[in-house]
Amino acid sequence: MVTVALMGFASGLPLFLTGFTLKAWLTDAGLDLKAIGLFGLIVQPYALKFLWAPVLDRFLPPFLGRRRGWMVITQAALALLLAAMAASDPRAGAGRIALLGFLVAFASASQDIVVDAWRREAFAGPDLGLANAVHIGAYRVAMLVSGAGALILAEKTGWRATYLAMAGLMAAGSLGSFLAWSTDGSVQPPRTLREAVVEPLRQLLGRPAIGEVLAFCLLYKIGDQLADAMTAPFLLRGMGFTKLQIGATTKTVGMVCIILGGILGGLLMKKLSLKRALLVFGLLQAGSVLAFWALSRLGPRLAVLTGALALENLSFGMGTAAFATFIMLLCDRRFTATQYALLSSLLAFARGYLTAPAGWFADKFGWSGYFLACALAAIPGLLLLSRFDRWGVEEERA
Repeated sequence: MVTVALMGFASGLPLFLTGFTLKAWLTDAGLDLKAIGLFGLIVQPYALKFLWAPVLDRFLPPFLGRRRGWMVITQAALALLLAAMAASDPRAGAGRIALLGFLVAFASASQDIVVDAWRREAFAGPDLGLANAVHIGAYRVAMLVSGAGALILAEKTGWRATYLAMAGLMAAGSLGSFLAWSTDGSVQPPRTLREAVVEPLRQLLGRPAIGEVLAFCLLYKIGDQLADAMTAPFLLRGMGFTKLQIGATTKTVGMVCIILGGILGGLLMKKLSLKRALLVFGLLQAGSVLAFWALSRLGPRLAVLTGALALENLSFGMGTAAFATFIMLLCDRRFTATQYALLSSLLAFARGYLTAPAGWFADKFGWSGYFLACALAAIPGLLLLSRFDRWGVEEERA
């Protein structure tokens, strides 16, 4: 689990360095707001990673094997690219920063592909849930370090020193790749690139009741995703909380509870079947949305906000650990990288459209009605669990 935590930290560190933190640097550098907005395009590799995942499934680096070799290559590339960003000046060359940022996103998405594949191959069912929980917790800690932590460091030492420090942390995070054990002996890689591209899709679409499975994947977390889409406007405009109040509770109570929730969920999954874990954690997710409904009825009380954020993040961590395990068990071990990258990309893309009308619904029904509707939106996904036994998801035992 120490190895998994190091990998999770290395995976989560680059995300804000091409998003929130980079935009803060560009703002400090005095770039035009339109130019800063266009920098949102450089993170597209995260959504398109399934396009080159077959290459990482098919080809073996000349050292450390298929998974660990690619991990070291992507992590070394990330450390060097972040160091190159540290040596750049956005005011003198925004194009250079944009190119480096895009390459960081590409290398980071590639790292995610192989780290997720390794985790699927390295752990059997009972331990896979806990491994996912530890990975998610470490990922979130890394986001805190590269987000709020980077801003604090930049205030004291400047942006160049900050990005250089992040490059050093990235290099340190690669220790997990050297501590990891090889999974090459357990899986035969695709023999050709065509097989690496065609067979994962054919095998996935050939699964029993694949329509029901994909519908469940889309609907299981839709309730809390709809709620999350409008949480910031609700707390700021609807309840009148200050940015300081929201930030303080989110970064303290929220971060601690999401990590605890993930670990608790992973430990419970060693005792519960996957079906029961998905049901129990899904009900908790729906209940956490009702906490925001209660807040909308009771008014802007900081204690209620703290409780709502604690419940939301606890249930999010538990539900995400179980859901990530479900997605991984859908993947054939021969094509883990490609299938997991494809499923996660497609689900993220589709959910973007499903949550897009959130503001319209909030405006039409009011905050109380909106959060009640979000809780009800979780029901169809939970009802689909009655079909779980027909989906052919085999729970592995260590």
